[in-house]
Formats: sequence, structure tokens, C-alpha cells
Amino acid sequence: MRSFKSLNNLVGWLVFAIAFATYLLTLEPTASFWDCGEFIACSYKLLVPHPPGAPTFLLLGRLFSLFSFGDVTKVAVLINALSGLSSAFTVLFLFWIITRMARKMVLRDATGNSGLAAEAIEPSGYQSLLILSAGVVGALAFAFSDSFWFNAVEGEVYAMSALCTAAVVWIMLKWEAHSNEADSDKWLILIAYVIGLSIGVHLLNLLTLPALGFIYYYRRTANPSLKGGIIVMVVSMIIVGSILVGIIPGLPTLAGNFEVFFINTVGLPFNSGLFIFLIVFIGLIWFGFRLSFQRRSQLLNTAMLCFTFILIGYSSYLIVPIRSSFQPTINENDPEDVLSFVSYLKREQYGSRPLLYGPQFNAQPVDYAEGAPRYARDPKTNTYKEIMPRQQEPVYRDEDKMLLPRIYSYEPDQIANYKKWVDIQDGVKPTMGQNLGFLLRYQMGHMFWRYFMWNFVGRESDVQQAGVVTPFSPSAKALPPRIGESPAHNNFLALPLILGLIGLWFQSRRDSKDAWVTGLLFLMTGLAIVIYLNQPPREPRERDYTFTGATFAFAIWIGLGVLGLAELFGKVVKADGLRAGLALAVGLLIPGIMAAQGWDDHDRSDRYNSVDSAKNLLNSCAPNAILFTNGDNDTFPLWYAQEVEGVRTDVRVAVLSYLNTDWYIAQMKRRSYLSQPFPISMPAAAYAQGTNDMLPFAANPAVPSVNLKEFIELVKSNNPLLQVQYQENGPMMMSFPTPNFFLPIDTVAVKKLGIIPKGRENQLVSKMEWSMGKRAIEKKNLVILDMIATNNWKRPIYFSSTVAPSDYMNLQPYFQLEGMAYRLLPLKDPNYDPRSGDEGYVEKDLTYQRLLKDFSYRGLQNPKIFYDENNLRFPANYRDKFARLANAYLASNNVAKAKEVADKALELMPDNTIPYDYYSPQLVPALVAGGEKAKADQILDTMTQRSEQMLAYYATKPDGSLFEDDQRGYLLGLQSVYRAAEMAGDKPRSEKALGLMNQYYPR
Repeated sequence: MRSFKSLNNLVGWLVFAIAFATYLLTLEPTASFWDCGEFIACSYKLLVPHPPGAPTFLLLGRLFSLFSFGDVTKVAVLINALSGLSSAFTVLFLFWIITRMARKMVLRDATGNSGLAAEAIEPSGYQSLLILSAGVVGALAFAFSDSFWFNAVEGEVYAMSALCTAAVVWIMLKWEAHSNEADSDKWLILIAYVIGLSIGVHLLNLLTLPALGFIYYYRRTANPSLKGGIIVMVVSMIIVGSILVGIIPGLPTLAGNFEVFFINTVGLPFNSGLFIFLIVFIGLIWFGFRLSFQRRSQLLNTAMLCFTFILIGYSSYLIVPIRSSFQPTINENDPEDVLSFVSYLKREQYGSRPLLYGPQFNAQPVDYAEGAPRYARDPKTNTYKEIMPRQQEPVYRDEDKMLLPRIYSYEPDQIANYKKWVDIQDGVKPTMGQNLGFLLRYQMGHMFWRYFMWNFVGRESDVQQAGVVTPFSPSAKALPPRIGESPAHNNFLALPLILGLIGLWFQSRRDSKDAWVTGLLFLMTGLAIVIYLNQPPREPRERDYTFTGATFAFAIWIGLGVLGLAELFGKVVKADGLRAGLALAVGLLIPGIMAAQGWDDHDRSDRYNSVDSAKNLLNSCAPNAILFTNGDNDTFPLWYAQEVEGVRTDVRVAVLSYLNTDWYIAQMKRRSYLSQPFPISMPAAAYAQGTNDMLPFAANPAVPSVNLKEFIELVKSNNPLLQVQYQENGPMMMSFPTPNFFLPIDTVAVKKLGIIPKGRENQLVSKMEWSMGKRAIEKKNLVILDMIATNNWKRPIYFSSTVAPSDYMNLQPYFQLEGMAYRLLPLKDPNYDPRSGDEGYVEKDLTYQRLLKDFSYRGLQNPKIFYDENNLRFPANYRDKFARLANAYLASNNVAKAKEVADKALELMPDNTIPYDYYSPQLVPALVAGGEKAKADQILDTMTQRSEQMLAYYATKPDGSLFEDDQRGYLLGLQSVYRAAEMAGDKPRSEKALGLMNQYYPR
């Protein structure tokens, strides 16, 4: 018969194989939305992603990408597989954690009678079955949990972060098992190294330290006390703080101070201060080790070794400044020297939120204090020059501050969302009761416990803000199809939760120390994160991936619940083997249900939507184009397509929000692959940080309009004509005197460039005129205006069609739609109507070629592929362009082409895969004109029925106000139906749509 050790290893690896096979089968074959495209691109070429980076992940991702053997289309799936492999190892470690804890509980009586440790006692066959069953059930339940599975199949850091968490807990339990051995401290040193490595993945791993501290305390203390427990907690938190503040940003900050002092004061060359710091620091480490030997202090020696191994793991961060110094194509924040590297580590560009004490949302600054000095290299003087002006930190009255401020954001949109959770009034300071109410109801209830219940009770749908499905919820058939038939509508009948609670109860009775360790792990990786994040009431996406540490801890209790079941069954089943088998059978139902319910919404194996949308956008552009894009989902897939697959590297992608920073503008002025530098005429001094960040409107009635080229020249020279001062003794700022801008056009030169499409020759203007409005001109707008003035139409300039209209700067009359992007041309569309919402003249031949011939739409016709709410946004954009093209053909009396385009849109994106949306009714005029009224009626009727179902559903939901965006979408859909029916002369359908709008429109 096999020993328990061999069985434990064998079954553990079997569980690993099941998890890994699951993740490989459901893995996304390319880059997902959000940060995945960025991380995959940066892994492949070791580039510099957004702060604070993830160098450990990038290095391992680079290693995995080498197995593509030159096939760039395999890079993404290999780096995604790194997440799958990390997740499978997490499941393996969880299995061994559960079996370790279960073994101590099952053998409790034997260890008490013999005085031996659990490791020294070989379990019987029945006991082995029970222990292994607990491990299998708990590990597989976690493997199939919603949030963890989501992270496991995409190239992001959270799967590897979970692995680091599982690894340090398992290693600590190994130390516990071998703590009496002379060399047991090696396990603690290994933990320190893993923690150091995990810093280069994600900081969540640090939150395990208090739980690890109690494992150490309980093992080393015969009679634990409350006082001892408090000391352990305090010491653990000091260690967490020392790493979080003292090591991660603290050491580089200290090195930066050395650097500035020795360069600016002593006059040494650049990097001398850094080398002096390293010599001093290495000397102090050497002194610490020498002292430990002199005093023969094992504790000090172990502490020094742990500190050193944390630093060794943390040294992965050295690739950030090293790679940045080579000026790579993705180089966010340009952290090439120690000072910019500190800013990168501290995530300074993202600002901060109040944590323990700070202002509430109504607080008004009474003053501004200068922030700490910031320095940048000045090659001319070979010194570090202070960046001026210093950042202004608002100062608030003490009465406007409060402890644990949760209601702090002054943004109007966030204030409106606060009011959905607590009854606050504008201009009135929230009470502590309201403050804590928001913490409990929203931050803990909605943003933690809801996610927790998604994993172990059930999830309503993929719609953002979706609630929990319980055994008492309406059946799926009783819900609107968008909810009840969604693959993300998962009902686990609360069985994982029940089994976990049984495990919690059983462990608390049998092993209260381990129960406290598990509970502390749950609290620190769950509710403690809630306190630290201080989330606002509106987030751009669901944040459940943040809390997989807590679901990991609860999965331990799910596994131990099998032991509880066996004890409960013991009252009616006396045979040990039968009782263990029955507990295993019942326990396995839970991961079985979770796998069956979750497979369809976690299976991304044929999903190419994100990368196809990126390639299609790039292929919309003319050669050597400049393309302005919006946020993460607009940009990161483009980075992946260019950096990894080499698609259209002649197109220069410019992220609008990044153009507000000097480091990004400087990068855009350098060549990148086949793309030439941006035509920016402003010198670096004109866009340096703190300079021209915002240009306010300062009306000058003597200036009715301004020549764009002259305006740029005035800004470049910092001309006093544009300077204003808003604060007494405050800095002078550049402004703009009128919202009306114009740009003279050299029509002869434009004609020679050959950029005017056939049929638009008479739309060429000698002067472009537009209004910038009276809102301040941001640096990004100033840079775009500079390029427009400087470029002279030699290089194509495009705006992605997903860019916010406010960033179009009212240039829409000069837009031309080409595929999925708007090209800026000195051609004015005589039919442009800003009320229509249709931006840009449709260049029919070019857009037809792009949409119907060139673009790729892989998987959008396959009803077996699940497209969640986020993935449906980009196909909707396709539909918009198909409808624009069809209606443009219709307007030119080309009914055959209009019908062809409309039919192709329905063929490429059928309703059973990509449900009809706001843009679908806009295909109706072309269908009706082409003699396909039945198809048109089906679109209108389907849209009307679904909108009515969903609006009625939300009207009855107590938390319906949380779904305002979704409700607005259905109302806009009805509006689109109404317009299409009116154009088709279909009075009954238009009246029904209008009636529903009147019924459900918020008043």
C-alpha cells in the first residue's frame, strides 16, 4: 500500500492536471481586453508598462514567448498559458494546504495521545481517503470559482499573484512541519524570496504576512495569549509597512536623495550618488551579517537573510530603468533614472485617495501647500533641475476632514452615485453614520460580498453591477432572456457557501488556531483590501479579480467541509470507509456544479474579437498615419497587434490621455518602427511637466478669431499677449483669447498631395474654421493643434471612432469616415448635422472595401462563443459603420449596394451571436428599400420586445438605479426603433416604441 506522502503527491498532481487542462481548453487564443494586450506586448519585448510595472511577470512571459519559435501568432496564447500554469500551481498548493490542515484535524486524537506531530503519524486508509477528499473538493472548487477562472485564462498578473499567495502559505506550513529541525529557517528565507519576487507581480501577496506570523507564533509558543496575539499582529503589520513603504519606494527614494545631493552639491557626475548609496547600503548589510555572527544571533542572522532575499527577489525591478534607458517603443513614464523610477514605483500619475483621515466630498480647499520638490536631469548643466512649478497640495479645514473618509470624491458623477447608497446632501458634511453606511453597504457589501457570493452562491449575468443568484431567486426562465439565458447566469444553489460554512464550523471546533489563521487570511485579502482601496461608487469595470485571495482562503473551508460532512454522516453511517466515500461523493458535486455552470461563460477558446478590432482599426488608416485613440481597450490591443504581430507599424498610435504628459510627447517625437516622428513644432520646454498643462479661456473682445499657426507660435515663444495670472503671486499661464480658430489652407499643395477623394473636389476649403469652446485647452489638445498646424496635410491624421466627442475639438465637419476611423481633411461636409450624432462624411468606396473585403470578424458568427457586455461594445461599433455606409449608398440612390451592405452586416454579426443593439435599426431603411421588409420588421420587433422586457425588469428591481447605463441603452434602442419605423412609414411599430419610451423614460 502506498504511503500517505506518495498518495498526497499523486492526487495533488492529478488535481493540478485537471485544473491545467481546464485552463488550456478555455484559454483565450490572443490578447484579451483591458491590460492584457499591454502586458503581452511588454512581455514579448521587455518593454515598460504602466506603473508600477510587473517585471517578474514580464520576465517569465518573455521566457514563455520564446516557445513560439518565431510564430508571433502563438505569443499571446503562450503568455496566456503562463497564467493558466500559474493558476494550476495555485490549485496544487491549495490542495496541499488543505490536506496539511485536514491531517492535523483528522489525527488530532492520535497526536494528543502519542505526543507526536501529525507528520510523524501515518493515517489509516479511511483517514487518508478523508484527508485527500478534503483537498480534492476544496482545490477543485477554487479552480472552478468565477473570479479565479477568469484570471486563469488571460495574460494578466492576477493569476501569478494568486500563485505567490498560495506558495508562501504552503511554504509556511512546510516550515511548521519541520520547525524543530536545525535548518528549518531555510523555509522562512524561501518565503522572503518569494515575497521579493511577488513585488514584481502584485503587492497583494504582502497581505498574507499576518496569517504567516500567527503560524509562527502558534508553533513557537506553548500557551498563546491575547497579548501575544496582539504583539504578533502589530509586528506583522510593521513588517508589511516596512516592505510596502520602506523597501519598495523607500530604498529608491533614499538612493535618489543621495544622487541629487552628490550631483547638485558636491558636483559629481550623474549616477555617482547612486553608486555611493549602493556602497553604503551593501556595507550596512555586511555589518548586519557580521554583527549576527559576533553575537551568535540566529534571529538576527535569519532576519538579515530574509531581508537580503527580499531584495534579491525585488531586484527584478532593475529591468525597468535598464530597459527604459534604451528608449523602447512602450516606455510609460520614462523611468530611466533613479528619480523618475521612484515616481514610477509610487504611481504618482494616478494620484491618491484618503485612507484613514482626510476631506469629505463637500470640503473646499482653503489654501494650497507646495508639494515636495521633484527633479529631472538637465544635461546642459549636468545637474538635477527642480521641476517647476511644484505640485500644489490642497489644504482643508479640520472641520471638513473626518476619520476613515469614504465619501470623498467631489466629481459630480461620483456624487450622484454616492446618493444611490447614502442620503447625502450637497453642501452638507456627511455624518460618520453615513460615511460608515457607505463603507458597509457599497464598499463591503456591493464591492466585496457581492463578488464573494458570485463565486460561491451564483451570479445573475455579465451586465455590470449584476447581482447574486440564490436558490430562492426567480428561475432563469422567469427572467428576461438577456439575464436568464446569459451564459454568465450561474446558479450554484449556494452549495459551495454551505460546505464552506460547515468547514469553518468544523475547523473552529477541531483546530481553533488554524481556523484563526485561515480567517485572518480571508480578512486580510478581502475586507482589508476594501478599506485600503477606498473605492468610489462608480468604477469602469467589475473589480472581483482583486479579491481572489479571499476566495482562496474560503476554499480551504470548502475542502475542510468534507470532514464536517463525514462527521455529520457518522450519526447515520457507521462504516468509516462508506462515510468517507459518501462525504467525497457529496463534496465532489460542488466543483462539478461549478464547472458545469461556469464552463460556457469562461470558455474563451475561439474569441478573437479584441485583436481583430485592433487590426481592423489599424487597417482603416492610410500609410504612415497618426491615429489618436482613447483608453485601455482602445489602445492596448493596438499595442499588441503592432509590437507582437507586427501589424501596420507605419501607423503611429497616440493615446490621448498620455499626450497630457511630457514624457509621452517626447516619445512621440522619436521614430518608431516604420513610423516617422510626430510633426510637433513645440520645443520640449513648451510641453514640460507643469508648463501649458491647461490653457484657460481669457476672452479678448478685440480678437474675434485666431489663426492656429500664429497661436502655436505665440505659445512656443511664451508670448505675453497670451499670459494671464489667476492667483495673487501665482505663476503666469498661457491662455487663448477666443474660442474661434481658423487655419488657412494651401489648396494648390493639398491637390498635389492626391488626398482628395473623387467627388469631393468642390468641398476643399481655403480656410478651416471651428470653435474650441470655452473650456480650458488641455496639453493633449494643444499638441494635436500643433500637429494640425505643422503637418500641412503631408501625413494622414485619424481619430478612432471610439474617441469621446469632446476630444474631437469640434472638427467633425472636416472628418471623413474610412472604415473604423475618422480622417481629418481640409474638406467640409456640406451635409454635416451635429444633431444627428453621425460624425464624418462617409467615403463609400474606401469604407466598403474596408468593411466588406479587408476586415476580419473571426468568431462573430459563432453562437457558441460567449461575448460578454464588454466584448459586445466593439461589434456594435462595426454595426454603426455598416449602417452609416448602407444609408450613404441609399442617399446616393444605390439601393443594391445599400442592401448588400445591410445583408452583410446581418451575416457577419447575426443576432444569435451578437444581439441586436442601438445601431441595428439603422439598417432598416436599406433593408426596406431592398425589398426585405420581413428582416427589417424582425429587427424592430426583437429590439422592441427585448427593450420592453429589460425596462420592465429594471423597474421592479430594488437596486434598479444601479443599472442606469443599461436602462439608458434600452431607451436609446427604442429611440432608434422609433426613428427607423418612422422612416419606413411603419406607424404601429413607431407608436409602440414611442409609448414604451414615454412609459419608462426617467422623470
